[in-house]
Amino acid sequence: MASLSRTFKAIVSSDWSECLSPSGPFDFIAFNYPHLEPELSQVFRQYTGNRITLGEAGQKVRSLLPGPVTAAMMDAYLDRSFAAYPGVPELIEWCLAHDILFMINTTAMIGYFQRVFAKGLLPRVPVLSANPLVRYTASGTDPGDVRELNETRDKGNNTAAVARQFGISAGRIAVMGDSGGDGPHFEWAAQAGAFIVGSMTKHSLASYCRDRDIPIRLRFGVSYGEGEGRDLEKETRFDFMDLVEPLQVILKR
Repeated sequence: MASLSRTFKAIVSSDWSECLSPSGPFDFIAFNYPHLEPELSQVFRQYTGNRITLGEAGQKVRSLLPGPVTAAMMDAYLDRSFAAYPGVPELIEWCLAHDILFMINTTAMIGYFQRVFAKGLLPRVPVLSANPLVRYTASGTDPGDVRELNETRDKGNNTAAVARQFGISAGRIAVMGDSGGDGPHFEWAAQAGAFIVGSMTKHSLASYCRDRDIPIRLRFGVSYGEGEGRDLEKETRFDFMDLVEPLQVILKR
């Protein structure tokens, strides 16, 4: 873990896949190994629906891979397919300009973000919590603090550790997610007293929270019902800079 000398007054800890970006965590694998797409989609649905653990999902993906995903292969995917919802880069910039630590906290791969930041596709976040299934040699464009996320419960553990590191109380933390895989993070947030934001909220997350009396305080973007397919065109109508005003209130700025 690298030390960060900058001070922050609040934290936004957000998932990435289908939350800040329309892409999924295995899309770069399917791009390079297209024949794996059906099986990868099944694995994604299984762990985001909490039917298998993230660790089990990682084992399944490893068994499917016929070879490595090199940095060049990742770059080819990013050059063709990188996407974030409107306003996401600007929201990250706004948070950093206002001493809010923006933390990407996701089951997507560390290597994906290493190449994203190396190519300047997103503002470099101070802390990245992500899955180590694909990871490249460290470089100067990596975030200052890279934490491994091996199970979905690690999202809450990593948010809590970063909050302790910077002396930030739970009342100044906003946690954001979209699917049932974010359920344990939301559960941690509810117990700690952090503010919970659903982004492009899937039924799997809504039902996880309902069953455990976890309040989703703010819903942003599209909220989906049971069995309802994603509407990408509708999702991209939302500008994430519209979260600035509620975040100012939530984080007492």
